[in-house]
Amino acid sequence: MAQLAVTSLTLSHFRSYKHARIESGGGIMALYGANGAGKTNILEAISMLSPGRGLRRALPAELMRQPEALGWKVSADLQSLSEQHEVSTRAEVDTPRTVEIDGKKAPQVALGRLARIVWLVPVMDRLWVEGAGERRRFLDRIVMSFHPQHAEATLAYEKAMRDRNRLLKDQVQDAAWYNALETQMATSGSVIVANRADVVARLQTAQDSAQTAFPTAELSIIGAPLTTPDDLREAFSAGRAQDFRAGRTLDGPHRADLHAVYKAKGVEARACSTGEQKALLISLILANARALRDDFGAPPILLLDEVAAHLDADRRAALYNELHALKAQAWLTGTGPELFEAVVDRATLIEVCADNDGSGIAKCPE
Repeated sequence: MAQLAVTSLTLSHFRSYKHARIESGGGIMALYGANGAGKTNILEAISMLSPGRGLRRALPAELMRQPEALGWKVSADLQSLSEQHEVSTRAEVDTPRTVEIDGKKAPQVALGRLARIVWLVPVMDRLWVEGAGERRRFLDRIVMSFHPQHAEATLAYEKAMRDRNRLLKDQVQDAAWYNALETQMATSGSVIVANRADVVARLQTAQDSAQTAFPTAELSIIGAPLTTPDDLREAFSAGRAQDFRAGRTLDGPHRADLHAVYKAKGVEARACSTGEQKALLISLILANARALRDDFGAPPILLLDEVAAHLDADRRAALYNELHALKAQAWLTGTGPELFEAVVDRATLIEVCADNDGSGIAKCPE
């Protein structure tokens, strides 16, 4: 099977790291060390090799090592299917993030064409009980792993909607302005709706066809049922009166929500136990990886932060077995090597430890 992997990673003045370099292979990369040693920072650096703001959704200025605040850079050698690429991304003080691929400047969206990177971090554990906005963001991140251009459609929709909301808030009555903005929203909104529906169907198929130790969910998108540009445009136009009173756009793709039901029990995800909610999340990430493997030609790079700590020994072993079967490069973090005992013969263990000059990295001895 073709491979998608970061084969080397270099950090410069990124978060806690003044300088660090990791040589890596395929398969499971297990990072362990004390809390605060810098494990999640490594995963965040890898996440910056994809479009967007990374797994913490940080602004470029927030990624600079303190107190120097000189800017930061993440560089990587990336194996993408049968090709090798040199990829880097950086930000200087008071400048936006830039990207270079094979020595040439490139837009962020180009990163999504080279690599697919999927992550699960502890803050997502409350996904099923948070507001719809968090689930929508989670879904859109998955959608972008299949359709990198989804980011452009989302940005276009949100920009047009902000301009429309400004008109509504200022009590502007000019129909021509609303018509122009609503046409833009309808065009990009129909793309958003179609992409979301496509990916939810892919996830459902990947879950239903897999032999997995993790529970599967019945997935659906609720809210924003209109799909065509004409239908959306008519809905925005018809909703002007209520939107005018509210001072904002009340209906549209920005109101959609990801709904999940624990299939074996028929219980909504939000009503499940904390452990069941976590297991459902892991199941979705694994389904995302399987579907991407079939779509892209290789499984995505997986970033799983502290996932082992919240699973019992049997579930940990099951997760490692499924990651190994996927043949994905998976970066996992944990506080100690004992969390990876079930996979020690199939993984690369790396100890991460802080020192006086920023975090240091030491490969675990054989």
